[in-house]
Amino acid sequence: MTEVLLIDDDTELLAMFQEYLEQEGFAVTCRHDGENGALAALSGQFAIAVLDVMMPRVNGIEALRRIRARSQMPVLMLTARGDDTDRILGLELGADDYVPKPCTPRELTARIRAILRRTQAGAQTEGDTTLLVGRLSMWPEQRRATWNGAMLDLTSTEFNLLEVLARHAGRPVSKAILSEQGLGRPLTRFDRNIDVHLSALRHKLGTLADGRSPLQTVYRLGYQLIRE
Repeated sequence: MTEVLLIDDDTELLAMFQEYLEQEGFAVTCRHDGENGALAALSGQFAIAVLDVMMPRVNGIEALRRIRARSQMPVLMLTARGDDTDRILGLELGADDYVPKPCTPRELTARIRAILRRTQAGAQTEGDTTLLVGRLSMWPEQRRATWNGAMLDLTSTEFNLLEVLARHAGRPVSKAILSEQGLGRPLTRFDRNIDVHLSALRHKLGTLADGRSPLQTVYRLGYQLIRE
């Protein structure tokens, strides 16, 4: 049974989410503050954490920072509707996706499943081959990637997006395809998730010998991983 960690100080909301998720076959644990939530997330027993931004004492942004300092487990953020600042900061710190509040239990469950489906896809694929693109090597079944021989420390969403780009290396990939195949959901209007995640990937990959980023923006077409 897949174990989900819910972290939010709104106990009534968490009770509603917990009841729905358990009916959908998940095992659910709740924590009501960021400090205890981050400690629970780092225990290694959960497949994904759902983390609210607005909490007393240790807020969701700080809790995410603590989680990312030691773990690349999938993290789904709950943000106030229309609050772009917290949303983008959470993505920059390594959140895999976000859901604006208020949201329905059904919507939350669908987003959790989308992240887990992409995260676990490699582990469920037998006989998967190594992806080799220039300095990049990827082992999707192991969720492992190296750049120029050095291990890449990627979040689950960053790995998903890089895998999609690697499988289409040398060709531009639209944001719509990246969202569907990397995030597991359709691209929405004004959605900047892809841009923020790819900005983080650019930073982690560094530059080629000629100073260019291996991840290029192709005007009106999307993003492209360069074949060296």
